[in-house]
Amino acid sequence: MQRYFIPEHYWNSDKVFITEDNAHHIIRVMRKKIGDEIICNHPNGEAAICTITQLTKAEVHTKITKWLEDNAELPVQVTIAQGLPKGNKLELIFQKGTELGADEFWLFQADRSIAKWEQKKAVQKIKRYEKIIKEASEQCHRNIVPNLKETGTIEELLEDSRHYHLRLFAYEEEARTNAYSSLSDALQTGKPNDKVIVFIGPEGGFSNEEVELLKANKCKPVRLGRRILRTETASMYLLASISYHFEELRCKE
Repeated sequence: MQRYFIPEHYWNSDKVFITEDNAHHIIRVMRKKIGDEIICNHPNGEAAICTITQLTKAEVHTKITKWLEDNAELPVQVTIAQGLPKGNKLELIFQKGTELGADEFWLFQADRSIAKWEQKKAVQKIKRYEKIIKEASEQCHRNIVPNLKETGTIEELLEDSRHYHLRLFAYEEEARTNAYSSLSDALQTGKPNDKVIVFIGPEGGFSNEEVELLKANKCKPVRLGRRILRTETASMYLLASISYHFEELRCKE
């Protein structure tokens, strides 16, 4: 059943009003009819099965028929702090990161970032990225749409994440030593409802200065297996590992 994220002001008692892009998708793409059912997500994370009661050229009226109790969110809130990569890699990071359960995406201009964030193009970029995240959230039946925070410096992100329970950074040098810091060991210290942030460098990884800065701010370096991963692969590895640790392993305990 198709899922749509509907802004709070379109919810009224037992009815949900749908317009703009969501309405266009229901009417023109899915070609839904009166009596058909869809799933509507409230911004607070709750979801309901809704029956279409009225259709116009640009509006969809529905009635709530059943509230759902499903929860597709990770047991921990994971923020991916991504050093700006080149090309269109961010689109892949946002799409797959959303499917794998990221709660937020933060961007920062790293020392080795080839790409540069241009403020004059920022509005259109953010709008496109937010659409990718929203569509991925609908596709994989998330309860929320992950938040996207505009680019800042690594120092600003470190300050904003001081209250997080677990702070990690993917460090390729950990894959080259026998005395490495294990991601598994780091996750053992976490518990449900914790806030976790993982810093990921761009192509070329972190500079020596950034590594020292991260360590000085009590961020733990971790290796992502024995192989050196591309920047667009790192967040997928991390999120999949976090999902396995907190959802698959612990559900058997």
